[in-house]
Amino acid sequence: MTLTDRIRFCLSTSFGLGCLPFGPGTWGTLPAVAIYAAVAWGAPARAHVWLIAAPLVAACAVSILLVPWAERHWGRKDPGSFVADEVAGYLLVVLLWRTSDLALTLVWSFALARLFDIIKIPPARQAERLAGGWGVLLDDLVAAVQAAGALHVGSWLAPAAFGAQPMLLGWAM
Repeated sequence: MTLTDRIRFCLSTSFGLGCLPFGPGTWGTLPAVAIYAAVAWGAPARAHVWLIAAPLVAACAVSILLVPWAERHWGRKDPGSFVADEVAGYLLVVLLWRTSDLALTLVWSFALARLFDIIKIPPARQAERLAGGWGVLLDDLVAAVQAAGALHVGSWLAPAAFGAQPMLLGWAM
């Protein structure tokens, strides 16, 4: 494997986590959780939107650009080990929904990001049918918007369970 292919492999698989058995998408999402946790713990609140959006855009670019390589490498459409799209999906969830309670945000955002990505409620299922990297990425982004919406509803219905004052793009709702 060339150096370029090794870099592509690392980016595509969240540094190999997407190659772990039993839910590669779940394992592959963990670096995005770590990115969000680092931002929430270490950066001033006014910078959170930008510090979440930047790796989100990067994960989207990786997804779109590297899917053709990944499909050739693994010999199948939307290979399970390719998890850059799950990274993008999780980061979109926490961009659209988070609370001042970091623990609740981490638990709920991870659980619902994974749930909505797995069950693929329409139109996420239909987005998956688009060609190339767009289909691989957009189903995760649609599922992320659905998960964030569900989290906002949950926060409204049960603020103690989901965390008070949910935020949308950094603004309290």
